[in-house]
Amino acid sequence: MASATHNSYTLHLNLPTPSNSLLNRSSKFLHSGHRYGEPLYSSIRTRVRLQRRTRAPRASILTVVSFSSSNKPSPSSDVSSTARIRSEVLSPFRSVRMFFYTAFVASGSLGGLITITQLIGALNNPSRAPEVPMILKDLAIDLGAVSLFAFLYYRENQAKNAQLSRLSREESLSNLKLRVDDKKIIPVSTLRGIARLVICAGPASFVTESFNRSEPFTESLLERGVLVVPLVTDGNSPSLKFDESEEQKQVTTKRKRLWQLAPIYTSEWFKWLNEQKKLAGVSSESPVYLSLRLDGRVRGSGVGYPPWNALVAQLPPAKGIWSGLLDGMDGRVL
Repeated sequence: MASATHNSYTLHLNLPTPSNSLLNRSSKFLHSGHRYGEPLYSSIRTRVRLQRRTRAPRASILTVVSFSSSNKPSPSSDVSSTARIRSEVLSPFRSVRMFFYTAFVASGSLGGLITITQLIGALNNPSRAPEVPMILKDLAIDLGAVSLFAFLYYRENQAKNAQLSRLSREESLSNLKLRVDDKKIIPVSTLRGIARLVICAGPASFVTESFNRSEPFTESLLERGVLVVPLVTDGNSPSLKFDESEEQKQVTTKRKRLWQLAPIYTSEWFKWLNEQKKLAGVSSESPVYLSLRLDGRVRGSGVGYPPWNALVAQLPPAKGIWSGLLDGMDGRVL
């Protein structure tokens, strides 16, 4: 007698000559690509070859499924590991506080459950009626403690999520590319600790006017490590005119240095900028500026032209005796 297992395509033969039932069952192999009249497998070696042959399509199907599922974004992939590490560094005791809040909520809930059972017992026993006010007082304390620590945990978790969201946006910004000159392209993260970037995003006329307004503050801005990133949103070219005369050669060199950066892959810059505008409730057509700290975090932003005079007044020099002590005095983080 011969038997065939269709699921694994494995034949178990007990007779040297195949029977009619085996021939009938072997016709099922026609659907898996075998030619009619192909001899049946009658040895262990050929059976192993059949198993190898039939497992290949199954492995390829699993590979396709795995690849397609990896394209779906998972909740944990929304925030990079770098952003999580930076969040832990900026708020090292937040996890400890959240742990204790959770423990206090659990303790208060357990105490409230025990108090409720005592209250039920006191209400059912007239002899324990004097205990009811004290039990109700204990229950109110337990419920108050649970509500308080649950609120503190909720607020801490909201602050954590907001911080992670901000750090995630900053990490996205740090991965955007800048052109320094014709041969050098760097990510924004390369300038951390070196320069305070000011992003001017708007139509060409807005960038041109920002360029003209920055002229009186050129030297002071460079002393504070400020570099400008002009991001033109209307596809036109701004008119950045430099005085090439011999008398203004030194000033022109500083002006070119202040405005030497140029964003590339602008679609990625526009995507990041639109997300920032959406979060701030600003129209996508509005010209805006964003100023970054030395560590790459956003310290200020607004609609309109960059306040060059305010930047000069608020930012400390990037070099000199006070530079190391005042590196963090970039203003509050938005």
